[in-house]
Amino acid sequence: MEHYLFKQLQFVRENTLSQVAGMKEAESRFIPKGFNNNVKWNLGHVYVVNEKFCFELAGGEAHLHNEFVTLFGTGTMPTEWGNQELPTIDELIQLLSNQLNRTEQYLEGRLDDEIQPYTTSTGLTLSTVKELISFCLYHEGMHFDAIKSINRMIQNK
Repeated sequence: MEHYLFKQLQFVRENTLSQVAGMKEAESRFIPKGFNNNVKWNLGHVYVVNEKFCFELAGGEAHLHNEFVTLFGTGTMPTEWGNQELPTIDELIQLLSNQLNRTEQYLEGRLDDEIQPYTTSTGLTLSTVKELISFCLYHEGMHFDAIKSINRMIQNK
């Protein structure tokens, strides 16, 4: 039986991806005035954080390209990318789409499993798999809002 947390992950991810459907590569790299990041960074960051929380911290192996943490990790910014080769917007969308099924397959039946307690950069300590997933929902929701705001500015340019 599908747990409500996985349904919520699906809902949030579908909303995130709907904001970038059909987005052009140049649009994904636009940083509006007053913002530190662009849509591409937000998508990559959501992917990296979910890999860390839903796989690494839950005792598994994250599927991350070597440069992803450098490009999209906490505290990074697109202005620091230089001439580094980046994944395309379509590649990020595909990674994010595939991540949902992998997450559910890996964590289904393990929601009450305890993990080594982990304190987020915002000071919240997590100690079970379901707490990791709940944090990912909150985190992606914040970045969904950033993507939505940036997308609105792109449309009004």
